[in-house]
Amino acid sequence: MKFLLICTAIILASMTEAFYNEGELTELNDNFLKDSVKQAKHLVDNAYAETRKSLKQRAKRESASFADTIAYVRQSVGQCRNAIRAADYKEVTLRVIEEKLKCIYPSSVNISDVLTAEQKEIISKLTGCAYQYLPKVCSDSPYRTINGECNNRKNPNLGSANTAYIQLLKPAYEDGANSPRGWTENRTINGFYLPEARRVSNDVVGFNNSLPSEDEERSQFFTQWGQFVDHDMTLAPDTPSRSALYEGVDCATSCTRAYPCFPLKIPENDPRINQSDCIPFFRSAPVCNLASPLREQMNSLTSFMDASQVYGSDLALATKLRNTTNNLGLLAVNQNYTDNGRSFLPFSGNNPDVCTITNPSAGIPCMLAGDTRVTEQIGITAVQTLFLREHNRIATDLHRINPHWGGEKLYQETRVIIGSILQKITYTDWLPKLLGSEMARVLPPYTGYNDTEDPRVSNTFANAFRMGHTMVYKSVSPLGVGYRPHKTDPDIPVRQTFFAMWRLQRIGLDPFVRGMIANAGKLNQQDKMMNDELRDHLFEKASRIALDLAAINMQRGRDHGLPGYSEWRKYFNLSVPKNQDELAIVLNNTQLAKKLMALYKTPKNIDLWIGGVSELMVPGGRTGQLMARIIGDQFRRTRDGDRFYYERNSVLSEAQRRSIKNVSMSHIICANTNITEVPPNVFLLNKHPEQFVPCSNFPALDLTAWKETNKTNEDGCKV
Repeated sequence: MKFLLICTAIILASMTEAFYNEGELTELNDNFLKDSVKQAKHLVDNAYAETRKSLKQRAKRESASFADTIAYVRQSVGQCRNAIRAADYKEVTLRVIEEKLKCIYPSSVNISDVLTAEQKEIISKLTGCAYQYLPKVCSDSPYRTINGECNNRKNPNLGSANTAYIQLLKPAYEDGANSPRGWTENRTINGFYLPEARRVSNDVVGFNNSLPSEDEERSQFFTQWGQFVDHDMTLAPDTPSRSALYEGVDCATSCTRAYPCFPLKIPENDPRINQSDCIPFFRSAPVCNLASPLREQMNSLTSFMDASQVYGSDLALATKLRNTTNNLGLLAVNQNYTDNGRSFLPFSGNNPDVCTITNPSAGIPCMLAGDTRVTEQIGITAVQTLFLREHNRIATDLHRINPHWGGEKLYQETRVIIGSILQKITYTDWLPKLLGSEMARVLPPYTGYNDTEDPRVSNTFANAFRMGHTMVYKSVSPLGVGYRPHKTDPDIPVRQTFFAMWRLQRIGLDPFVRGMIANAGKLNQQDKMMNDELRDHLFEKASRIALDLAAINMQRGRDHGLPGYSEWRKYFNLSVPKNQDELAIVLNNTQLAKKLMALYKTPKNIDLWIGGVSELMVPGGRTGQLMARIIGDQFRRTRDGDRFYYERNSVLSEAQRRSIKNVSMSHIICANTNITEVPPNVFLLNKHPEQFVPCSNFPALDLTAWKETNKTNEDGCKV
C-alpha cells in the first residue's frame, strides 16, 4: 500500500474554505476532521489487513520460513490490538491533517496549535481513543482484576494493561514529539551524529567469541528469575502493521525508515552483515494520548507484580488458561504429553507454529501461558511450568481443606497465594542479590499502601531492566540425576534453545532446572558485556537475518524517546560526566570511556542501556549504580502503589503472611519436580553435593492458615 496525497486544484478548492483565508491559517471545520479520520482509518485498516493476510499466506506454505511463522503468531490480538488500532488511527489522522496542510500552507505548522480542545476531543472520539479512558465501575471484589483495573480506586486505569508507560523525564524525540533520535539522516543531536547502534554493539559490547567470565556467586537461575519477573511487568508490543503505512515498504525486508519501520543501519566493516543490508526493527505501538501530542508507548501487561505471566493480563486469555472441565479452580495442562507423570503447559493451539518448525520431525508446538514470550527459550518455559504446577498443587490442597469452596473461589485464592509468593521471592530473596549495597537506599522497608504512589512501569525501567541480557551465559547445560552432565545433551548453545519445545519434551523439565541451579551465570564485565549467542545469533531462524540484542536495546531506547545517559544520572542525583575524563572517573575505566566518547562524542548522547551496563557493579550486587537507582525506583513504586501487595495487613492474615515468608524457590522446585536435593538459595551458585540439602528440608507451603472455619458457599450461604 502506498500513501499518495496529491494536492490538485480540486482538493485545494474543497479544503480552502475549511482553514485558509487570505493566506492566514484559521480554524478547521468538523467535516474536514471527519474526512481526515476516515482517510486515516482506511490507511490503518488496509495495512493491518494486508499484513495479516500476507503473513497468514506465507506462514501456511510448506516452505514457510521461521520468520514468516513467528511474525504471524506474534500479531497482537484482543483488547491489546484494539487499543493499538485506536492509537494508530489517531496518530495517522494527525499525519493526514499535517500533509493536507502542507499542500496549501508551505510554512511549518504545529498540529497541536491548530487544533482546538474541542477538535482534539472529536478526533479522540472518532478514532476510539476516548473509549480507552471511559470511567471504570469498580466492584467490591477482594481480588485483583485480571487486567489491573481498579487497583487504585481513585484512578482505576492506573497500572492497568494496555495503557501508557510513565515518563520520568520528557521524551527526547528528534522532532520534539514523535520521531526517534537518529531517525533523520545526517541530523545532529547535541551537536553530534549518533553512532549506529550496531557499531556501538560491535565496538563496545562484543568480545570476539572469547570465553565469558563465569559468575562465581550467582547461578543461572538468578538470571532466569529476572526474565520471569520482567514478563510479569512489561511488554511493549509492535504495531500490527508490518509495512509502512505511507510508503508501502515491507519493514521485514526494506532498509527504508518509514513508520513503523526503524531498521538498524550496518556500519562499515561489520564482521557479519553487509553494509548495504540492515537489521529489521519495528517501532513499538503507540498508546492513545489525550493530553499531549507526545508519542507514548503501550505496556500491554499490568504494571503490578501480580503473576500475570501465569494468569494473563486479558480476560479472554485468562479464561482460556483455566481448566473448565471441573469446578476445582485448576489451570489447564497439556493433554498430549506429561513429564514423567507431571504436567506440561498446554499447547497454544496456534497454526502454523513457530516451535514446530524448529524440529518438524518432532512436531512439538508452542505452549501457552499468561505471557506470549513463554516459549522464547527453554529457561523461561521451565519456570512458567513450575508455577503452573504450583497453582494446581495449591488449588488441590485448598479444595481438600475447604471442600465447600467452589471453583472460582479456589482459583482466586490460589492466584492470591501465587502472586504473594512471587512478590516474596522477588523482594526478599532476589532483589537484594541484584541491588547489593544500593538496596537499602533505593528500596527501603515496606510501610504500607499509598494510593498517591504511581505504580506504572516507567519507560526508563523497561529499557534499563534489559541489563539482564548481559548475564545470559552462552549455553544451556542440562544435568541428570546427581547433578551429573546429561548423557545425550550435555551442552546446548543458547541459539538452539529458542522456541525449541521439542527439547523440553524429549529431555524433561528436571534436567533444565538442575542446570539452572548448579551452573554459573555469566558475569557482566566492562570488556565482556554480552555473548555473541545474543549479539550475532539471536532468533537466527526466526528472522531473515540474525538479530543483535545489544543493538536492539539501544534502538528501542531511541524509539521510545529516552534521553541520554547523563540526563538519567542527573535525574537520579548521581554525578554527571561532561567529558571523557569525567566519564572515565564514573566508569572507573579510561579505555571504555575513550571507546564511548569516540562513538558518541558527548556523554549526553550515550544511550541509556549501554551507559548503564558500562558501569561497574555495586558491591554485593549485579548491576551498576544508575541501573540500581532505576530498578529500585520501579520496584518501590510497584510495591507501594499496589493495593494488593502481600505485606499489606488487609491482604493476608498474619498467619498467612508467615506461611508465605517461609517459601523460597527451593520449596517450589521440590514440590513440583522429581528433584531430591537443592541448595537453600537457588539464586546463589552452590557446589554439589557440599552445599545441597535434601528436599525434605523444604516442606511445601503450609496452607493451614487458609482453612475456613465459618463455612459458606460462593453465594454467601452457610453450609
